[in-house]
Amino acid sequence: MVSEAPPFWWTKADWRARALWPFSWVYGRIAGMRMDRAQRASVPVPVICIGNFTVGGAGKTPTSIALARVIREKGLKPGFLSRGYGGSLDVTTVVDLEHHRARDVGDEPLLLAKEALTVVCRRRVDGARRLVKEGVDIIIMDDGFQSARLAFDFALLVIDSRRGIGNGYLVPAGPVRAPLSNQLRHATALLKIGDGTEADALIRRAARAGKQIYEADVIRRDDGSLNGVKVLAWAGIADPEKFYRTVRETGAVIEETRSFPDHHHFSEDEIADLLDQAAALGCQLVTTAKDLVRLEPGHGRAAELAAASRVIEIDVRFDDPMAPKKIIETALAAARARKLREGAAK
Repeated sequence: MVSEAPPFWWTKADWRARALWPFSWVYGRIAGMRMDRAQRASVPVPVICIGNFTVGGAGKTPTSIALARVIREKGLKPGFLSRGYGGSLDVTTVVDLEHHRARDVGDEPLLLAKEALTVVCRRRVDGARRLVKEGVDIIIMDDGFQSARLAFDFALLVIDSRRGIGNGYLVPAGPVRAPLSNQLRHATALLKIGDGTEADALIRRAARAGKQIYEADVIRRDDGSLNGVKVLAWAGIADPEKFYRTVRETGAVIEETRSFPDHHHFSEDEIADLLDQAAALGCQLVTTAKDLVRLEPGHGRAAELAAASRVIEIDVRFDDPMAPKKIIETALAAARARKLREGAAK
């Protein structure tokens, strides 16, 4: 899957999108058939899949964390399942915050592991089985909606209200991962994050298809200490502009921004440049939690950059406070029904 979305994917379709359309048509046919014909293996606990329609960030990881917290409140043990994008390990691995680095397991699993038991595995079925062995009650699968060979009991597709589905074309002409009709067929519900309007047409289409629609906002943990402070904001995420908007909302004054590719591992020169430029401008460095975990101790001036950078933490807050509980209860009920069907088929 493409990890870096070209800028033209997020604007009105132009000649580049139209020129690539024949390749998108082929890609879409294959992706749609794979979704519809996938033979998905089952595990004996509920599986909630958090996915999105497009390549690039939409808020899956903070949504996964929000659900895990509610699962714990119910007295159940959540477990995260990730493919570990950007990591190097090829074996099923329980993430250990004391020993693993982003180069080993990926950046998002390190964030997830701060909240609950997290397993990284290229084959999600094997990873899910390891989580069951570790005693989890509910598995939250971070991504993998279009490609996983694991049966899920609830599929929540997250969509950013400002970006929507970009130009609406499939990869490689646009950011859409599979035909929308196929994706909606396998989705249980949609979660619209933010107050923009770019996702509204798809939300209406999903509602007409009988899908539950939830809404949420990204809430920053902000003590007000950045108000009026000059900052150099840096980020290596799928949508850095979203982060820069969040920085501005704190009242900080952005003097300069530095954007890097999603999941980017920083070179010593890049690290030094950030530190030196911030010093020259007299700015406070600010970044995301996801970027900070990719700064590896002992790697040049990485520890210095980590210490010098303020992280703006965010949470996803559902408009309906009962929505996470409804999602979890629906997943539990669906898992019970699935196990009854599987038992009757034996």
